[in-house]
Amino acid sequence: MINGRKSGKTRRQQGPGRREKVAWQGDGDSDRKHLTGREVERLIEAARGSRNEARDRCLLLLMFRHGLRVSEACGLKLDQVDTESRVLHVARLKGGLSTTHPLRGDELRAITAWLKERARMQPPGKAFFVSEQRQPLHRSTVNLALRKYSAAASLPLLAHPHMLLHACGFALADQGADTRLIQDYLGHRNIQHTVKYTATNPARFEKLWR
Repeated sequence: MINGRKSGKTRRQQGPGRREKVAWQGDGDSDRKHLTGREVERLIEAARGSRNEARDRCLLLLMFRHGLRVSEACGLKLDQVDTESRVLHVARLKGGLSTTHPLRGDELRAITAWLKERARMQPPGKAFFVSEQRQPLHRSTVNLALRKYSAAASLPLLAHPHMLLHACGFALADQGADTRLIQDYLGHRNIQHTVKYTATNPARFEKLWR
């Protein structure tokens, strides 16, 4: 839960069949570039019962856990998701270093649920995530979904896809991962892109003075 004083400002968002108001909890929240782990959980939970529940819950979880850019998530292919070996082959864009990440139990369950729904749709091609029109998922669809679920979850800000990447970096830092490890996990060539996650995190000092 994010503490903050409500400023009274609201922002309107087009919802399914109605317009919804989203409360902002002060200037600090509107400028924030990442989501907390709890906010990600609420976002994923908000997708429950939606018309694209299996796809969107899987999408949000993988984007968060693996620090995927929206273009990397939309460009994900079936052969990158290896459920038998329990790994995800992440093809980084923007000059990033591609990596292979382990898949955890809740991710495998989300993937299995989505693949079952995807098989029912019988889309052409090898795109892992597809739209209702059975075409590769477009970034605009992801943007709209995040805004919709932000409102449904009553988050203090409207989430956008890059916030999930930053949420991943900060969550890893909170677990005590060092800067180099996070750099490798997110595929950063330049460590300066990574230090923002650990520079202000007290977890990196835990092993000192023991």
